[in-house]
Amino acid sequence: MADDPENTLILTVDSGDVVIRLRPDLAPNHVARIKELAREGFYDGVVFHRVIAGFMAQGGDPTGTGMGGSKKPDLKAEFSSEPHVRGVCSMARSSNPNSANSQFFICFDDATFLDRQYTVWGQVVSGMEHIDALPKGEPPRVPGKIISAKVAADA
Repeated sequence: MADDPENTLILTVDSGDVVIRLRPDLAPNHVARIKELAREGFYDGVVFHRVIAGFMAQGGDPTGTGMGGSKKPDLKAEFSSEPHVRGVCSMARSSNPNSANSQFFICFDDATFLDRQYTVWGQVVSGMEHIDALPKGEPPRVPGKIISAKVAADA
């Protein structure tokens, strides 16, 4: 699975497990938030409300609308030069760079036009086919959902 269970996230979606290597070296505060929310069960049952073929799948909003987040304070941006390529996990935000909270997206393909504008916090290391299989749409008619999100050290 992964050599660092404390920095590995297991996202179980409708079709199977997606293993994500967390990158505290790039975004320590965002990784801490993802782990905190996962450990609280925040992501369990949350849908992917925006899934655009060839671009990305976005989830992490408990309202399923793209307008919500956790009750925790927004995070200050931790932009890096890490490229937005297939399998990269990055934080969604509003037009304010310091507005990331709980929403995130996983890139289907290269989206390097997002580089240095969104906070990269992880990389899918296995199970990308389950992200590829998510129903498409903004929002999808029947959205795919996160059944559970767990830090591997706790699983």
